Amino acid sequence: MPAKKSAKIEKADIPRKTVYRLSIYSRCLQRLLENGIKTVSSEALAGAAGVKSPQLRKDLTYFGQFGTRGLGYDVEQLIKMISDLLGTTHLQPVVLVGVGNLGRALLSYRGFAKEGFDIVAAFDVRAVQVEDMRVTQPVYSMTELRQFVEQNLVRMAILCVPPEEAQEVSNDLVEAGVTGFMNFAPTVLQVPDEVTVNNVNLAIELENLSYFVGH
Repeated sequence: MPAKKSAKIEKADIPRKTVYRLSIYSRCLQRLLENGIKTVSSEALAGAAGVKSPQLRKDLTYFGQFGTRGLGYDVEQLIKMISDLLGTTHLQPVVLVGVGNLGRALLSYRGFAKEGFDIVAAFDVRAVQVEDMRVTQPVYSMTELRQFVEQNLVRMAILCVPPEEAQEVSNDLVEAGVTGFMNFAPTVLQVPDEVTVNNVNLAIELENLSYFVGH
């Protein structure tokens, strides 16, 4: 049966770990849809996502009661509900700051657009010409960063800058209107409460792997 209408979901009420799992569910559902599967049980979806079925059902309660007993969830409907919540139903503009080796690799990655994100421009202390045919985005000087973000209503940024520069860059971006960061700089950013930072520290991830491999 269709989902019952419920009060508008307040994003602030959803735990960050749940939001992360919703992203995983969405990718699993996309694969099911590509394989022609139109309905899926909570047990099957939980198994594909690597979680327990009670956890999956708890996560999906944020959308109200829906699904068909004995059949499961409508795959297309659930994809749309998750996409609406995550804000990925249309391409969202993103800027990237720091065009070093990591920045160039991210600029050349084509998977972001498929997931609903468009890196519209990159910025560096030098407006370099990237000699990579896969990189199609323009690279501007840092002096143009704030004006570009304001004029294009950009709300998300990827930081690939040295740690000693990250705070100053994030301050400028916050003042320009950015409210979400993916931070690859190995430092903790000080931002207002309404701004979200996802830190990606590859060294810490490897340290965690080293512990579990060693034990």
